[in-house]
Amino acid sequence: METFLTARKLAPGRLVVASHNAGKVREINELLKGRGVEAIAAGALGLKEPEETESTFAGNALLKARAAARASGLPALADDSGLEVAALGGAPGVYSARWAGEARDFRAAMARVEQELAGAADRSARFVCALALAWPDGAEAVFEGEVRGALVFPPRGEQGFGYDPIFLPTGERETFGEMAPARKHAMSHRADAFRKLVEACFG
Repeated sequence: METFLTARKLAPGRLVVASHNAGKVREINELLKGRGVEAIAAGALGLKEPEETESTFAGNALLKARAAARASGLPALADDSGLEVAALGGAPGVYSARWAGEARDFRAAMARVEQELAGAADRSARFVCALALAWPDGAEAVFEGEVRGALVFPPRGEQGFGYDPIFLPTGERETFGEMAPARKHAMSHRADAFRKLVEACFG
């Protein structure tokens, strides 16, 4: 996974998390704990979420981070992530949230994945995460992470969010939906990207 940056160290203080997804904001706050950074959700500042018009996770993450940094005058962190299913040609990919519809109904989205996979022997999939940091003066960085696994049906577990209940990481017996949050955070695609961010911006 690629990392590219023109970033500097992230100074202690406020950081806007450019997401209106409560589960995602919660995970990012957990991953930032103890870093001297006060993470504030974009929604708490009344910032609108820009339309995701890019064709890659990195492009959408940068779009959101830049918009939040400009609007708030603070450094901003944005995440774009999703599920890529090999037998579906990488779908839903950047459209992962959109498969859940306006109501963010991921039960419906998981049912759609199962339906689209009907008859396919290959159940391999990966979660991909692109984390973008943007500063109001134009400096920015992107860190990408992934975790590979396979899909299982019916969905298992009530932990996590999104497609977690159907994703079984390679070598594990529990889906992300069944895992304790701390265990998931240690191996997730977001954790992989965060390790790279921490090394570059806090190291």
